[in-house]
Amino acid sequence: MSAVNQLKIDKASPEVVAAALKKVTTRLIPFLLLMYVIAFLDRTNLGWAQAKWHADYGISTMAYTFGATLFFIGYAVFEVPSNLIMHRVGARWWMTRIMVSWGLVAICFMFVRGVASFYTLRFLLGVAEAGFFPGVMLYLTYWYPAARRAWASGLFYMGLPIANMIGNPLSGGLLELDGTARLSGVQWMFLVEGGVAVLVGILCPYFLVDRPDRARWLTSTEKAHLSRQIEIEEAAKETAKPISWKQAIIDPRILYFCLIYFCIQGSVYGLTFFLPKQVTTMTGQSAGLMASLVTAIPWSIALVGVIILPRLADKSLKYKSFLAILMLCSGLGIGASGLFLHSSKPALVALSIAAVGFVSAQPIFWQLPTRYLSGAALAGATGLINAIGNLGGWLAPNLRTWAAEKVWGTTAAPNEAAGLFILGIAGLLGFALVLGLKLFHQSDAENRAAAIQNEASAAAH
Repeated sequence: MSAVNQLKIDKASPEVVAAALKKVTTRLIPFLLLMYVIAFLDRTNLGWAQAKWHADYGISTMAYTFGATLFFIGYAVFEVPSNLIMHRVGARWWMTRIMVSWGLVAICFMFVRGVASFYTLRFLLGVAEAGFFPGVMLYLTYWYPAARRAWASGLFYMGLPIANMIGNPLSGGLLELDGTARLSGVQWMFLVEGGVAVLVGILCPYFLVDRPDRARWLTSTEKAHLSRQIEIEEAAKETAKPISWKQAIIDPRILYFCLIYFCIQGSVYGLTFFLPKQVTTMTGQSAGLMASLVTAIPWSIALVGVIILPRLADKSLKYKSFLAILMLCSGLGIGASGLFLHSSKPALVALSIAAVGFVSAQPIFWQLPTRYLSGAALAGATGLINAIGNLGGWLAPNLRTWAAEKVWGTTAAPNEAAGLFILGIAGLLGFALVLGLKLFHQSDAENRAAAIQNEASAAAH
């Protein structure tokens, strides 16, 4: 019998819920954040291997771009089933499986010897990691009421800039081990960073708890009130939209959310996979520790943004307005960085604006679908949104390379500015799509569900 039934709580106390959430945040968020840092590092660190692979194995920029983005194909194919499995079996053991398997695949990148092995491992990395990110978004709905979810998601999303702030210097530093123990610097990078994923994955069962009523570090009263608040909100959403996960993944509004997330992810990965190369072009430095420190500048500023902006969105409840502005910043910032490709200071300002935009947009975006879906429908929908959205991470880098090398430049002399202009369109299209959300009218039942969540938000703030 759950603590809620034992104490027969009819209405949750905001004060008790707030006390419980402080413990939840202290216990869960740091470990989830660590997991995301490792995940993002393992999917993007190949940017530091690009030059060596080209020199040693003849992997061209076009082949590198295609291989880098194969990750998202494997990720998309297995995303929805992975999320549905986690909803059934719980986060502790499923996240363990995800992290250990992707860590082992990440280590295997030290054995890349050409295009075939590169393509195979990138696809397998996506398969192994599928379900991690939407799984965490789903997991947060088990612990955080709507009033605090954007803020909690923002704390988790700190992993993206932190991964680049810490990960880029780490990767650059590991490259300096070239020749140690007869391994190249690139091999050391994949061995160490993939090995960390395996170790953290083994620790998952000791840090993660599936639901509030199973948390030994919450008092019975805290379990009851926190669980009751979430139950009230979930019941309201079930009344507003009682649909199955199969219905959710063909819902026009969910498919529209997929398009918005597609634009966000296109901005993220269209820039991230090439940032080391872009920085070395701007500064004239070679790939290594010093160049990696420069790449940390935009991510440091993005970190400040993702701490502040989702919390402001929670307080104001103006998620769509915040999201639209941030997508506009993303598109304009990326495009402007193309104008200043050989001027490091203006380019870094533009890249910083873009990074704040697409990093802070993501936790705010996820408040839109999670505010009116629940249960298996939410599990299926978040999996689908992330799966299709991440295909933006496949398309955008390929479009960038195509524009730079095939349309306005050549393979020998790529027009990097043209590639960035094309990439900036993703943010601007996302801005337009967010404005288009006004076309979807909420039903009376959904409005009532939103009113319950807004009432909880007012009490929380």
